[in-house]
Amino acid sequence: MSRNTETVETYLDGFRTGDHAKILSCLTDDIQWTVYGAFQLTGKEAYDAAIDGAGFVGPPRLEVVRMVEQDEVVMAELTGSAIRDTGEEMRMSMAEVFVMRDGLIAERRAWVIELKENDYR
Repeated sequence: MSRNTETVETYLDGFRTGDHAKILSCLTDDIQWTVYGAFQLTGKEAYDAAIDGAGFVGPPRLEVVRMVEQDEVVMAELTGSAIRDTGEEMRMSMAEVFVMRDGLIAERRAWVIELKENDYR
């Protein structure tokens, strides 16, 4: 496993456990995070404030379907679920692009699709 892939795995484990320090240790100071259709932010302080997700409680369940790496980019296909503050479970399918710099995540681009009926819809 490459250093970049190890960093992404550590990062995802931090999300699974709600460990802000672990997540932040994987990021550059000037991290850029875009969730298409939802938000974009820059910097560790803003990132830290957004980790738990407004309207959600507890860490999400995340499973890696596949992960590939080319040069300084790691791409991951994920499935998972998160609990809304109403108690409802949100199931999702995600595509993530991690742009790496010196073994840390410098940019994260995410596409999150909520699944309401089955595994693809």
